[in-house]
Amino acid sequence: MASRTLATRTVSGCTVAAVLGDLTEQPVDALVNAANSALAHGGGLAGAIVRRGGAVIQEESDRLAPVPVGGAATTGAGALPCHWVIHAVGPRWGEGDEELKLRSAVCSSLVEATRLTVRSLALPAISTGIFGYPKRDGTRVIVDELCRWLAEHPETSLCDVRLTAFDAETAGLFATAIASWRDGGSGA
Repeated sequence: MASRTLATRTVSGCTVAAVLGDLTEQPVDALVNAANSALAHGGGLAGAIVRRGGAVIQEESDRLAPVPVGGAATTGAGALPCHWVIHAVGPRWGEGDEELKLRSAVCSSLVEATRLTVRSLALPAISTGIFGYPKRDGTRVIVDELCRWLAEHPETSLCDVRLTAFDAETAGLFATAIASWRDGGSGA
């Protein structure tokens, strides 16, 4: 699947883009995996990452687990076309404090990316798949937290963040959230 950029904006010198495409094929330094606390990558996006990157990703993850909801841990990328996989643990819808936990997962991913001096990052719609977070709200929260964090950390190594979704609905929601984001607030 060829990737297609649907929207972009610049925040503190970093380009933020909504991309319709395969996260595992993005030409970036690191990608974020929407993970569970056990870092058991059997299905969904996590399963696709391990199928494409190889069992070494699961083996490294097993040594790092468990990771709390809202946290992140990093492994190598195996055969993926990037250097690292940052495993962000988002909330399951209905567990309570979902927005705060999702914001924490995004922030933890960005802290890890900065620690690794990552310049380019592909970030999915964490928790909006099998974890059940409503897509419209989830993509808005992710874009808001990403843009706020970038505005507050202009010294970050990040200069290209691709909010990447395989399906047109989610990629379109990322594009809408990017277009409506205002410094200091998430827009409509």
